[in-house]
Amino acid sequence: MAARERLKVVVIGGGPAGVRAAEALVRAGLRPTVVDEGRRDGGQIYRRQPEGFSRSYETLYGSEAARAQSLHRTFDGLRAQIDYLPETLVWNIEPNVVHIVSGTRYRKLDFDALIVCSGATDRLMPVPGWHHAGTYSLGGAQVALKSQGCAIGARTVLMGTGPLLYLVAAQYVKAGATVGAVLDTSTLAQRIRALPQLLAMPSTLVKGIGLMRVLRRAGVAVHRGITPVGIGGTAEHGVTGVRVETANGAQLDIACDAVALGYHLRPETQLADLAGCEFVFDQAARQWLARIDGDGRSSVPGVYLAGDGARVRGADAAERSGQLAALAALHDAGFAPDNARVTQLRAELARFTRFAAGLRAAFPWPARFAAALPDEAIVCRCEAITAGELRRVVREMGAREANRAKAFSRVGMGRCQGRYCAHAGAEVIAAEARVPLEAVGRLRGQAPVKPLPMAVTPQDEVHRGIEKELSE
Repeated sequence: MAARERLKVVVIGGGPAGVRAAEALVRAGLRPTVVDEGRRDGGQIYRRQPEGFSRSYETLYGSEAARAQSLHRTFDGLRAQIDYLPETLVWNIEPNVVHIVSGTRYRKLDFDALIVCSGATDRLMPVPGWHHAGTYSLGGAQVALKSQGCAIGARTVLMGTGPLLYLVAAQYVKAGATVGAVLDTSTLAQRIRALPQLLAMPSTLVKGIGLMRVLRRAGVAVHRGITPVGIGGTAEHGVTGVRVETANGAQLDIACDAVALGYHLRPETQLADLAGCEFVFDQAARQWLARIDGDGRSSVPGVYLAGDGARVRGADAAERSGQLAALAALHDAGFAPDNARVTQLRAELARFTRFAAGLRAAFPWPARFAAALPDEAIVCRCEAITAGELRRVVREMGAREANRAKAFSRVGMGRCQGRYCAHAGAEVIAAEARVPLEAVGRLRGQAPVKPLPMAVTPQDEVHRGIEKELSE
């Protein structure tokens, strides 16, 4: 590791974990570089409204207004003590180097320590018709509201499960949007069984109950234990309605012009993959996660993972894991350890971990839906790959592993690189091949992690061009 006074630390992400990591590094006398894909700090959960918008914190963030304001104030206070690179994509990672692009300008950043706070994205289960225009993820619906001040439709139905389902529904109601219904695949009985774990964070549990009250007062219909049947629509007009089977087996049709889908969140793991981190299969979550220790150290020396990009435990937990990762990086670089603070953060994080386990039990990922998808249902929207095509490459070509199925069918080869289809696709493969999900493996991360502009110019070439113009 470099000498303390020359230690180069790069933090990827400007959400709760990234901000708190940067704060801990600055407190230790360092000047970290914070690379943020967003226009402004805050991440997804505390996404700031565009300049010129004047909605109050209470309107934007509800019960989380105080935390959002605190995080924003902290970051504003750090701006002069960090190198902040907004609207900048980290598209590849090599040993001690991150590759970034901002606009059409490309350059490399060297680092001695890297703290990846990449956040999470929606975990999605396909449903017939979800390719129609007007179908969004829950996170996408939330971004539209926070960043643009608009709803995704005149009448929106929200379907899936998990806390985000109710949070977005309540936010839409408070904003004056029309919510046609909330359709939850989980049951009340599952929630009751998970109550002992959920009581690890009673205040958070109370906030969830508060969201239900918002929906009840607004007269929004909430149906639990549903099974999605399909999203109706046409190529010309987009979404026209949703059909589900209710818990008692009845068919329910709801007219709408927009649908928001989501089943919890999944960590954004592509950057950890490119950094060479080892992954392990989490049986409870039914997904592959990067291996970390209790403080966020990955299997690669000098690379630390924090926030929902490591483990989905919520914004409060992300703030603590960001601090822990920064303190671990400082300790590994020879700084005096703050043992009392580390002990406190670990204890607090353990409570959030128990609560997150309770959420998984209360709002389970509906793996069984993948096996029941009709052959004509699209699994990969980017490449228009159907469940039937994916099953065919399993049966006829022996593609029982995720990357082999990708090579034969192109599933996961599109713009999102499997972010929205990989989990469900793996479930389809496992069901068809009759093998455990972990045997299917995971799609390997590929650079660039997101599409790059065609006209990218290396930063050193830009500098040479400017110098040439000045000399002439």
